[in-house]
Amino acid sequence: MSDQNVRNAGFTPSGITGGSLASSLMSQEARASGGGVPSGGATSTLQGMGAKGTTHSSGYTSSGISGGSRAADTMSKEATAHGGGVPRGGTTSTVQSISMGGKGGR
Repeated sequence: MSDQNVRNAGFTPSGITGGSLASSLMSQEARASGGGVPSGGATSTLQGMGAKGTTHSSGYTSSGISGGSRAADTMSKEATAHGGGVPRGGTTSTVQSISMGGKGGR
């Protein structure tokens, strides 16, 4: 189900769907970073998963983040960078939310 949620948000094998949650997230990230979408950010992570259908195998599951997964590694790095907590609207929380059908906490 989570791969379909990512695609429904507008992250598809053919790119980001105009007018979608994905395009809104991409626009917000680009503005926040001075014009480009950062590698490893929520938009690039979700687009990669939407194109390949790898949400669950990346560790973003309906039960949360899978230990030892790519998602767990991302969450650990993000928590370390933010003094021990994962920020709302950060890569981990946004990807987990959208993969479960949410709006990404934005």
